[in-house]
Amino acid sequence: MTEENKALLARINAYAENVLGDIDPQKVQVSVQLEKLRPVMEEIATEKGMALEDVFILYMDLQSEASASSNQKLKESLQDLNDGFDGSSPLLFR
Repeated sequence: MTEENKALLARINAYAENVLGDIDPQKVQVSVQLEKLRPVMEEIATEKGMALEDVFILYMDLQSEASASSNQKLKESLQDLNDGFDGSSPLLFR
């Protein structure tokens, strides 16, 4: 992920913290969540000369990439913990 994309993701996520703070992402449809993020994404689209739809797609891609990266780091850290238990694996990760 480029530094520009990291900054864009951080900007949208900071906005999301403010407007989605009380929303349970597991219970609220993604379309509703994205609609709440529309103002910041419109701002970014205007600044970058992009279509709003392209900003939505870019955000979803970046969020997926960040999530996969976090998941891999967690998996690796749990593996490091498991390696210290003489072949037994008390911590499972799926």
